[in-house]
Amino acid sequence: MRCLLLATLLIPACVVAAEPRTCLVVGVSDGDTITARCGAAGNYEQIKVRFNGIDAPEKRQPLGQRSKEALSDLVYMKDAALDCPKTDRYGRSVCKVMVAPASAPRGPKTLDAGLAMVTVGMAWWYRAYAREQTPQERGQYEFAEVEARAKHVGLWRDAEPVAPWDWRKAQREAAAH
Repeated sequence: MRCLLLATLLIPACVVAAEPRTCLVVGVSDGDTITARCGAAGNYEQIKVRFNGIDAPEKRQPLGQRSKEALSDLVYMKDAALDCPKTDRYGRSVCKVMVAPASAPRGPKTLDAGLAMVTVGMAWWYRAYAREQTPQERGQYEFAEVEARAKHVGLWRDAEPVAPWDWRKAQREAAAH
């Protein structure tokens, strides 16, 4: 028994990261949620994907429709590499979504679509979930939001844009009264 315990302790623990899945984006629900079709022809699986690291205006919120259109321009009907480490409480896969940039549509998937949305001011960096990003990603997303604010692009044209999490909370409170 001691030998088994000792052998178990001596074996290094390995964490194997799953490879990103390549899927076709077939729907855009809003500025941070898509529907992707994954798998081989005849054996497709459709999944709902919530972008990791961002929160975009809700559809009924100011700039909600523009945010959805901006995301659609980036990803709709394009192949995307989805790195999905978790599922949220609504059953959506929470993913980093990489696509080929418009400048090289047949090239490698090097454009982080979530980061691009923050860069153009169509989404907030979702600080509440920053721990789920690598230190490099946190730095990139934070910098992108600071730059978008400084340049007054997208939602930052408004002096006091309402963050989606605050807007949702206000909607819940209004509905409760």
